[in-house]
Amino acid sequence: HDKHQASVNAIAWASHELGPVLLCGSSDGKTSLVSFTETGTWEVQMIRSAHATGVNAVSWAPVIAAGAFTQPGAESQSAGLVRQFATGGCDNNVKIWAYSEETKAYDVVHTLDGHGDWVRDVAFAPNIGLPRTYLASCSQDKNVYIWTQDAQSGSLDWKRQALSEPFPDVVWRVSWSLSGNVLAVSCGDNRITLWKENVKGEWECISEVNENGQKA
Repeated sequence: HDKHQASVNAIAWASHELGPVLLCGSSDGKTSLVSFTETGTWEVQMIRSAHATGVNAVSWAPVIAAGAFTQPGAESQSAGLVRQFATGGCDNNVKIWAYSEETKAYDVVHTLDGHGDWVRDVAFAPNIGLPRTYLASCSQDKNVYIWTQDAQSGSLDWKRQALSEPFPDVVWRVSWSLSGNVLAVSCGDNRITLWKENVKGEWECISEVNENGQKA
């Protein structure tokens, strides 16, 4: 796969339910999907205008639809797999893409703005059919945002919540635990913090590790 014209900054394999599909994001502003076909070859699909000034991060959404196991008619809702991913770019935006059966391509379904500088990373939280979808984003602007979409509300809108006051330095990476309820954040101040949502819906720092590997 040599169709990108600048550095490839992010790659992510799709869940095994979607087959062998590799998602790539590049400084050329394009996103590509590399799929292994039944004929034994790799096929490349390019999204040429993902983020005009460059793509820094990519993340696949959980394949199980939010609320699939908690709402009436769960069996029918969970019949189809979710084919979505998020990208973060140098245009300060986070974009969510969904597969269209009509066009056989991924199209933008949501553009999430709010960051004041380059988006450095995006990460969907694992989900086993619970009613809410979580997406974390971090940025050069020293902020981490938690974006949530609530299936029970019937709205497709994403709500934004800042993790805390701005961090001391650039926030480079965000990563969810396998259970999807603890978020790890790495910052330019040489520290890693762990965050968890409390019963009030507020995010609390539950642990912090400094550059010496010690809890702060």
